[in-house]
Amino acid sequence: YFTFQWSFLAVGQDERTDPYRSKLWKEAYGNVLELGPGFSSSLKHLHHKTTKDSSYNVDPDVIHSYTALEPNPFMYGGLQENAEKNGFRVEYDHVSYPECTISGTEDPHKELVPFKIVRGTLDDSDNIPQAILDGAPYDTVLTSFALCTAANPEESIRNIMRLLKPGGSYIFVEHIRHPTPGDPLVVEDNGVDGQFWGKMQDWVNPIWNIFGHGCHITRKTGENIANMDGWKSVDHKMVRVNDALIAYFLPMSFGKAIKA
Repeated sequence: YFTFQWSFLAVGQDERTDPYRSKLWKEAYGNVLELGPGFSSSLKHLHHKTTKDSSYNVDPDVIHSYTALEPNPFMYGGLQENAEKNGFRVEYDHVSYPECTISGTEDPHKELVPFKIVRGTLDDSDNIPQAILDGAPYDTVLTSFALCTAANPEESIRNIMRLLKPGGSYIFVEHIRHPTPGDPLVVEDNGVDGQFWGKMQDWVNPIWNIFGHGCHITRKTGENIANMDGWKSVDHKMVRVNDALIAYFLPMSFGKAIKA
């Protein structure tokens, strides 16, 4: 059942998202935290370099460590596979996931960038996994379609800010409700009637939420990030996509916020 849900939501998602994520993810650096990565196909967009053995691995001069905070163990096999393909050394946090029976990277090369998989969310400030707190502060926090499924998205944003170091970057691509027609932050309209499809989102959202594993398509995530106190700057834009029927329900907000 979950496989069906994930497959439904993922139809064409990478193709629609990669033009924006490929540029933004290049700006990730240092000690990185990704919230709700799923299989994290976006790892390919981080800074890479060719190593001595001709492998094309994540660049250790840019990415020093990577922590993936994912609540659903269903994702861990694919997440580990993608991490290893990108030259990370994978380990699991057995405190947040004590029932873990998955081994990390079989050949733990010391020179590879560490990649820790932690089970949990940032929905509740009192229940942030200790491994996440121990790894803070982070230079970069990333989210791709994580806040649309968060039980408490405002609390998650506050905790993202809390975990960032001053001057650190929060980089995001998130599903949103269609913005008002004529909104200057919409950089690509693609002929989509935002007023009509916004109403369609309102109507479909309760059903979508059930079949989409808790995904909400009516949140104003970019605006909520921008309106939160504590940022030095927020640069975000919105796009409407019309390449497939499902895309009409999934406009996106993407951008970067810098902590004051």
